[in-house]
Parts: sequence; C-alpha cells; structure tokens
Amino acid sequence: MAESHTAVSHLSSVRVAHAETIASAVLTLQTAGEGFFDITREASRFLDGVKVADGILLLFLRHTSASLVIQENADPDVQTDLVTALRHVAPDNGGWVHDTEGPDDMPAHIKAMLNGVCLHVPVSNGRLGLGTWQGIYVAEHRRAPHRREIVLQFLGSCRDS
Repeated sequence: MAESHTAVSHLSSVRVAHAETIASAVLTLQTAGEGFFDITREASRFLDGVKVADGILLLFLRHTSASLVIQENADPDVQTDLVTALRHVAPDNGGWVHDTEGPDDMPAHIKAMLNGVCLHVPVSNGRLGLGTWQGIYVAEHRRAPHRREIVLQFLGSCRDS
C-alpha cells in the first residue's frame, strides 16, 4: 500500500488585473546549430517596451524542427546534457523514413513534438514570473544554423503612463 504524505502549502493573496491590452511582436533568432539559445532578455525587453503590469506572456515558435523550453539558466552543463539526452531519445540513425532534408530532420521533428512549440509565462508587476534558475530557450534540434521566428504576445494590463 502506498504511503500518504501531507504537504504544507500556502496560497498567496490573489491579485486581479483586467486584460485590456494585447501586444504582439515577432522575435527573429539566428541559431548556430544544435543547442539551447536563451531568449529571456529579449522577452523581458518586449514586456518593457509595452510597459506591462500584470498578465501573461505567450510565446509561439513557427517551426517544426526546433522547440521552446523553460530550463536551468545557471549551469550551461544542463543544456549540454539535455542535448545529449535528446540525441538518445531520437538519434539521427533511428531508421526514420523521412530524410528529405537530411538525417537530423526527422529526429528534430520528434524532439520538437516532445518539447512543444508554445509557452506561457505569468507576468506580475511588469516582470516575468520565472523561478530563480529558469530561463526561456529556443532549443534548436538541427545541426546546421537556422533562422527561427518566435511570436511574442502579451495579454493583460499595462502600467499607468
């Protein structure tokens, strides 16, 4: 029989904001090939430009061979290990039928499917609601450099001008 555990929890006070603003932009990123590319600063600059207060940042990647992730931002070894793990999950020589764009294309589609191409991040007092060691990354799954487009969209309230 499984042991039952009791967790201590605390709910913060509830903040209410009216979603009065929708702001959008497209971030273009030139990757250097397979790896993780931090776009947290660019996302924060977008929010600063809109003068946001409270709401949500939506991110959508317009590609099927790369993905968006929130991951560790303090130790670059984490990204190195994640690339290694994804190579094990979907290796280039996996016997894939689709190889029109090269041996790394189908594995890239699989990795993108596993990670996903959209994120949403809470915004409070004009700041991303990320944890201490979290950053927003484009995970490039192709070995060659690629130009990637990320749609950034904020939905929420803005600061008084």
